[in-house]
Amino acid sequence: MRHLSHIWFIAMKDLRLFAGDRFALLFALLFPLLFATMFYFLLGGLGGGDSRLELHLATQEASGGLSHQILQSLETEDDSTLQPGEPRIVWDRDYDSALQAVKDNTLVGFIAFSEDFTGAIMSGATTELEVVISTGSTDTRAALNGLANTIAQQVGTQQAAIDATIEILVEQEIAAGRVPDINAIQQAIVAMYLDQPEAASPFLSFDIEKVGEVEAENPSNYVIPGYLVMFVFFTAALAAESIVRERQNQTLERLLASAVRREAILGGILTGTALKGLAQLLVFWTVGILIFKLDLGLAPGAVILLSVLMVVMSSAFAVMLATLSKTQRGASAIAVAASLALAPIGGCWWPLFITPKWMQFLAQLTPHGWATDGFNKLMVFGGDFSAAAPNMLMLVGFTAAFGIIAAWRFRTSAV
Repeated sequence: MRHLSHIWFIAMKDLRLFAGDRFALLFALLFPLLFATMFYFLLGGLGGGDSRLELHLATQEASGGLSHQILQSLETEDDSTLQPGEPRIVWDRDYDSALQAVKDNTLVGFIAFSEDFTGAIMSGATTELEVVISTGSTDTRAALNGLANTIAQQVGTQQAAIDATIEILVEQEIAAGRVPDINAIQQAIVAMYLDQPEAASPFLSFDIEKVGEVEAENPSNYVIPGYLVMFVFFTAALAAESIVRERQNQTLERLLASAVRREAILGGILTGTALKGLAQLLVFWTVGILIFKLDLGLAPGAVILLSVLMVVMSSAFAVMLATLSKTQRGASAIAVAASLALAPIGGCWWPLFITPKWMQFLAQLTPHGWATDGFNKLMVFGGDFSAAAPNMLMLVGFTAAFGIIAAWRFRTSAV
């Protein structure tokens, strides 16, 4: 119990010093809110545009095949004729050029008819649709796969109708005492489609339904968490300077001489740093909810828990940094450098989900990246508690790593 009281007194001492420092309060509370406010208005309306989906199709079949007639009937010639939400269909005449465009990352992807499409349809054989897609294009992959499945289903239905027609014509030829010529019958059906392009239209049709308007994402849902992560970590890291100062002026030594154990001193410093971070959390979330209409998502408890874990991780980093720094100036320099380097990499300056894949990979090496990704899952993409559980576990892992180094290296004297 005595050790707990020592931890509490040391923590309260640090918190009173923080509350009495106007510059520290300005930097920890007002300054980040000014940043969040500025980017809230700069990013207002992001994601509000209802951009039209563009789907590309091609064929390997020679000119005159059924696939050409289908593509001709589907191709969008005038955008003004499209219904709201209806995709724009683009016919890429040259398959090889479309394939090269995907390889060059100038085209996201396309669907291609096989070179034996007409023959397979008329003979009842199996034919395939090829979906060519660039890596990482998740949204377009889903749209093209959905379109390919629709084409396959309706082509299958039409193929069954063609088979039934051929069977009826064969029976008529037999009934008339003639030997049926299957090839001639198939060619006659193909000619009917080629002479009447509108006959190809039933192969594929769309039912378009628009459900509501696309609303702009509230920028506070990713701006405020990002700057919260940045400035909580920044404030905690700067606390390393005061820890080194107390070690150099022998404040920690005097505490040790007054029967305060080393573990209590370490715990008090860690608790005091964490309390400052919790004060930042309280201000950020309160202002965000009341003024910026922040939405904590489906699992507000997960958002709060993730926030607390981020504060504890930042506090452990600050203590670790103090144990690794010999001078106040060195601690301050490392704190600033680490905070300014990790913030953009970890997605604090912009939504991490809009950054390139290589940057998202680098973010996974930082606690900032796991924290901001967790907030995005909960507050932007509507995830539940389980969605952010891996992010929380990673923050616990960073905390443990920083804490172990801090406990191992912690000393109360400057020598």
